[in-house]
Amino acid sequence: MKSTNRTEIVCAALVTVFLLPATIMAQDRATTMAGSVGQWWGLIQRQFVSLADAMPEDKYSFKPTNGEFKDVRTFAEQVKHVACANFAFFNEIEHKEPPPNCETGGPEPARTKSELMKYLRDSFAYGDRVIRGLTPANALDPVDGRYGGPSTRLGISTLAIWHNSDHYGQLVVYLRMNGIVPPASAGTAR
Repeated sequence: MKSTNRTEIVCAALVTVFLLPATIMAQDRATTMAGSVGQWWGLIQRQFVSLADAMPEDKYSFKPTNGEFKDVRTFAEQVKHVACANFAFFNEIEHKEPPPNCETGGPEPARTKSELMKYLRDSFAYGDRVIRGLTPANALDPVDGRYGGPSTRLGISTLAIWHNSDHYGQLVVYLRMNGIVPPASAGTAR
């Protein structure tokens, strides 16, 4: 066997080994309900958690005041609201009682950055678990509640992704007003 052929075979084998998992993941996304929804839930999860972690603790009390920012939430209040809403949306999907008053942060006592980051991560982990149970057979099951209104499991899952994305966009402004480039914009979201 020529060394060129051996090199080509080794290169082809390496490409196969490294690309096969991506191909399998792409097939999962394309062929399962949970994979299709979960890919976007995972994306906003990585971006939102990285963004919340990027804000220094001493800036968690920041809220914009210049311009049209009357009565907006502080950074900490935004993070807490999103975490509470994640629990609320997915509680409704599971026909459980959602936490009250997510508009104002809900009943969770978290206050410090580390407490809020744990609450946020826990809320995303809960959403992960519920989304993994989404199938074509149950996606259109009815869901009702004060946070998502009359909808379906798929509809509320989609609403949760939209809600996180909406608040992510708001908090990008908070970071940039404090001289911080959001990790997703800097290519460092994890």
